[in-house]
Amino acid sequence: MSYIPFFLTTGTPAEGALMPGGGLLGLVPILLVFVIMYFFMIRPQNKKQKETEKMIAALKKGDKVITIGGIHGTVATTKENTVILKVDDGARIEFNRTAIATVIVDKPASSAAQPEEKKGLFGKKTKEDKIVSEIKDSDSDEASADSDSGTN
Repeated sequence: MSYIPFFLTTGTPAEGALMPGGGLLGLVPILLVFVIMYFFMIRPQNKKQKETEKMIAALKKGDKVITIGGIHGTVATTKENTVILKVDDGARIEFNRTAIATVIVDKPASSAAQPEEKKGLFGKKTKEDKIVSEIKDSDSDEASADSDSGTN
């Protein structure tokens, strides 16, 4: 009897036996992994890259920016591939457009006076926010009661 390794044999399985991992069913888990990787890794990265390119293309004079090196400055001049930032009173530095990490957006004065309301999971107020609003309400009630009693 000659010795032939089992992986080199060319026979058909016994009648009624199932072939393990046969057919397209074995490819389903691999395809599922690629689909999950696309939706959780590749697609968000592409969206972020497009937003960054759009931000860099929209740079204009007077924009406040932060470079990837952490330097804060104001755009003094824009060129095709570079931006000149005013860093201090007389200091100007030229950077590649790709070195701009973020554009700082100033908030309007009206929103600066009122703090932004934080919301928890599913857009609902958190317990801390409810407690703070109750304290504010009670303080305003006391203040109105004091003003009412002061007029008598």
